[in-house]
Amino acid sequence: MAIQDDDQTLLDHATRSIAVGSKSFAAASRLFDPATRRSAVMLYAWCRHCDDVIDGQEAGHSATPVGQDEVNQRLAALVAQTHAVFAGQPVETEAFAAFREVVIRHRLHETYALEHLSGFAMDVQQRHYQRIEDTLDYCYHVAGVVGLMMAQVMGVSDEQTLDRACDLGMGFQLTNIARDIVEDAGVGRCYLPQAWLDEFAIPAQHLAEPEYRAALAVLAQRLVDRAEPFYVSAEAGLTALPWRSAWAVATASGVYREIGIKVKQSGSKAWDTRVSTSKLDKLRLVLAGLWRAIKSRGRRWPARPADLWQRPRHAFPTGRHAAREAGAEVSQ
Repeated sequence: MAIQDDDQTLLDHATRSIAVGSKSFAAASRLFDPATRRSAVMLYAWCRHCDDVIDGQEAGHSATPVGQDEVNQRLAALVAQTHAVFAGQPVETEAFAAFREVVIRHRLHETYALEHLSGFAMDVQQRHYQRIEDTLDYCYHVAGVVGLMMAQVMGVSDEQTLDRACDLGMGFQLTNIARDIVEDAGVGRCYLPQAWLDEFAIPAQHLAEPEYRAALAVLAQRLVDRAEPFYVSAEAGLTALPWRSAWAVATASGVYREIGIKVKQSGSKAWDTRVSTSKLDKLRLVLAGLWRAIKSRGRRWPARPADLWQRPRHAFPTGRHAAREAGAEVSQ
């Protein structure tokens, strides 16, 4: 059954999704201006929905293994519904109806959406990550490209600022991987490079066992350290954003960075409970984000480091063709 658009219903659905799925992003999203916040939470709701469908979970929690045939069918359905959005065809869920609104309003690139689904395909196909470069490629597809779409929501179109937005997504995902090593292992997922596991003689199928926690702590620290140059690079993108968007992004960056710091500080105990930030932490980071956003106004930043992992480049249509790609109506 096709979903009919209802502005308030779609926004309520997206808001519930973000409130349950990511308290960190929910806190930061309140800092956007109302129009940007609406699009940002709707885009998040679509990303969360796709992730939940693939992992057999609800709002990012309690993932359960799904049979290979079933998960292949689920992925194919997500791809088909995404194509339907960009073709202007009816959609069947509130998450996709919300996504359609964002696509039309901000002319999101279909390539980015499909690349994001390709990240889920890596999970479906149980991709093996031999080197850190392989892990970074995964990070791009599941998070870096989300940074690109979020940047479009904030009105960004220049390649340099898009690079910084992608960098922030990369930092987020590296932090997530470090925090969730043991939880992911519980559902048969491992994003650590095999070369790193071999270095410490950690069998991937047993990495969640307590005897390997000390070694995992070293590898988690490496991931957090790998994330730091991406966070530093992303800071330069604040200058190009509207000030409330800069505040929201700076806050989100601060919250995720704090999670990485706590993972490092916790050492082998990092997975005894899920690492998160408290309400007091978030309040402090909101204020710190405001200060960073203010300081970013008109600031000149150094060039992006040449040795930092670089996202793929795409040639997108412009003008009339871009509007068609986004499924939007073209004025005659």
